[in-house]
Amino acid sequence: MADTTGNTAAPQAGEADSRPRKSSWRYIGPGIVVAATGVGAGDLVATLIAGSNFGYTLLWAAIIGCLVKISLAEAAGRWHLSTGRTLFEGWASLGRWTTYFFVVYAVIWGFVYGAAAMSSSALPLQALFPNVMDLEWWGVACGLVGLVFVWFNKYAVFEKVMTVLVGVMFVVTVYLAIRVTPNIPDAFAGLLPVLPDEKDSILNTLGLIGGVGGTITLAAYGYWVNAKGWTNTGWMKVMRLDNRVAYATTGIFVIAMLFVGAELLHSANIAIASGDKGLIQLGSILEDEYGTATAKFFLIGFFATSFTSLIGVWHGVSLMFADFVARYRTREEAKGEEVASGARERSWPFRAYLLWLTFPPIVLLFQGQPFRLIIIYGVLGAAFLPFLAGTLIWLLNSSRTPREWRNGPVSNAMLAIAGLLFLVLCVKQIWDQPWAEFF
Repeated sequence: MADTTGNTAAPQAGEADSRPRKSSWRYIGPGIVVAATGVGAGDLVATLIAGSNFGYTLLWAAIIGCLVKISLAEAAGRWHLSTGRTLFEGWASLGRWTTYFFVVYAVIWGFVYGAAAMSSSALPLQALFPNVMDLEWWGVACGLVGLVFVWFNKYAVFEKVMTVLVGVMFVVTVYLAIRVTPNIPDAFAGLLPVLPDEKDSILNTLGLIGGVGGTITLAAYGYWVNAKGWTNTGWMKVMRLDNRVAYATTGIFVIAMLFVGAELLHSANIAIASGDKGLIQLGSILEDEYGTATAKFFLIGFFATSFTSLIGVWHGVSLMFADFVARYRTREEAKGEEVASGARERSWPFRAYLLWLTFPPIVLLFQGQPFRLIIIYGVLGAAFLPFLAGTLIWLLNSSRTPREWRNGPVSNAMLAIAGLLFLVLCVKQIWDQPWAEFF
């Protein structure tokens, strides 16, 4: 691995150079990747709907959502750097139940998510080029492009492409927020923690907090940190800056879309559909209000948002799956240095999971999504973040982590709040499932 530190002094033979690096903007990378992957079209629609329903009232909730996810990603990155081991190695040390959960989650979640990601990326392309081919074939094309790109490129190229796409997302969302002329005094008032005066306002608010910025991609952050070449505590300050940049970026995306919802939809009392199709509706509204050029510009940003989530999951979760298989087969300690070397990205489990994310889900694009599978997918997705928060609290308060890098009171408080928040949302998600029809 090439030295990216700018430090000419070499470590002693057989030792990793763990001297602290200065937290410099030139190192930023994994944070951009996790921000791009974590903010999908669904997140933008949820924030847009919150703005359309409640105006600026829940701006504070969106910001808290970013702070909660900062604590989770920081904890995952801190585990990787302080122990030199991967997160799956940590999970495995807690018992076999973690392995069973991860395997079921990775298989079922990956199957359904693959179809959702391809469909989400296809929607803006079909809107931009309506006469080229059907939505399903656009989805197939997006999946195959993502497969080929991740298969043949290593982390460094992947990060550069993600950075370009994030730039597109940033320009589009900030442009829209400025275009709708936000009411700044009302926006500042939205920083006060006030709940909307209507039924289920608490659950709606918790849902907005929990929906900002990714699920399993938070766990993948530590793997991207290693893939960047950061494998020891010398990179801790850099990782923490990188993580803050990630969720500052996420916050800008989310706040910009809430502004659009508050000014463009709430003031005109316009409702849009939940899910990715809500963004297509927004494109039509933008065309009526501001012209065709603005609408097409928005659709380009919509595609960048969806496609970064697709290739981010194709890379990050495949990396996690490859790490799981490597440890399961060899029974040896799973180390961050293996991820940093690029060995995981060249392995057959990495590429096998890439294929799993791409080809089986194509069936769902053409035949609809099986009802029972969708219910299981929803439950597993809701359960992952309580699982992540709980296991990070366990790992980072135990002897598995060097004492210097264990959780302090603030980290424990933030992770506990995250765990309780996601547990409430998990119970609600399970409760809302139509179990009678399932059986």
